Amino acid sequence: MVVYVHDWNFSTTDSSLSSSSINTDKALWGSTVPHSPGGLSRTGHTVVAVCLGFILVAGILSNFLILLIFAKFRSLWTPINLILLNISLSDILVCVFGTPFSFAASLHGRWLIGEYGCKWYGFANSLFGIVSLVSLSLLSYERYTTVLHSSQVDVSDFRKAWLFVGGSWFYSLFWTLPPLLGWSSYGPEGPGTTCSVQWHLRSPSSILYVLCLFIFCLLLPLLLMLYSYGRILMAIRRVGKINLLAAQRRERHISLMVFSMVSCYMLCWMPYGIVALMATFGGSELVTPITSVIPSILAKFSTVVNPVIYVFFNKQFYRCVLAFMKCKGEPEIVQGEEHRTPKTQLSEYFHVHRKASLSSPQVQIPSGPRNTVLCSRHVVYVHYTP
Repeated sequence: MVVYVHDWNFSTTDSSLSSSSINTDKALWGSTVPHSPGGLSRTGHTVVAVCLGFILVAGILSNFLILLIFAKFRSLWTPINLILLNISLSDILVCVFGTPFSFAASLHGRWLIGEYGCKWYGFANSLFGIVSLVSLSLLSYERYTTVLHSSQVDVSDFRKAWLFVGGSWFYSLFWTLPPLLGWSSYGPEGPGTTCSVQWHLRSPSSILYVLCLFIFCLLLPLLLMLYSYGRILMAIRRVGKINLLAAQRRERHISLMVFSMVSCYMLCWMPYGIVALMATFGGSELVTPITSVIPSILAKFSTVVNPVIYVFFNKQFYRCVLAFMKCKGEPEIVQGEEHRTPKTQLSEYFHVHRKASLSSPQVQIPSGPRNTVLCSRHVVYVHYTP
């Protein structure tokens, strides 16, 4: 994005890599910026520092609490929760290895740790951020396959979950290492107190990299989430049409959860992606430090939102949190649920399985430990942990 420093501005062409640009970078890393044209005043930097300080403290505390809860309660050690753990791990790494540097830079009104520190910051934030984004989409896909394509879940089989976790890190490295190797580059962005991919570079290779990053690391995970959660909602609504009160309550709960997940994803990350595209394809006047700093803060705020949306929506985990706060052992309800359905325990998620077509059009509601609905052409099993 475009960075203004006193009477300098970063060029919107690859001439930013010339000696004049390098001198500008040095001026940025070594000078205080009390007020720059189109940039932030001292008060603006203070406001940004307050926001980053809150994100730093809240992100570390919430994600560290999640790691403690997972370590204490073995009932949470399931394959799908391993993906949640990966999200919390990537978020806390952002808070530890990224946010403190931008927080200190905002307090001083300038970047403090030089050119190589800027490259490290841009790489680390991109790496951990993409791991989190990809893990969120893989989590939605795992829920979708669990709900619609398997009649029984083996909570002792972690091979698929580990494949997802390892794949998310490899995928992120694949897209974040190129700027260190010459395909685009990492450098200052916004008011000069953070670093990221140099969105404003106009060479064909840099533009191609930005497009690939937007499509494969932001848009594609979003589409996978929309597809997966959309199919889950469709399955739940088919059950709700039977007019079962419990099924309707579940539909409302799942609808709220899905709406919250997708909305928070788009609120935190889409503004940043759109501003990056504007900086790449628009004129230098379109994206000023003031207009770029808000999307950057929203993206970092995802480290606080993710624990709330993706973990505290999980009622099994919520019970474990209460037990942890009260210094108790495994929650009794969780223990009972595990003994009742050791192979299908999914902590808050229902289980829908479509079987072979039936010849009888009659709707039956048989009794049993699970709600089982026989429709005209499908059998839908609903396993739900309240």
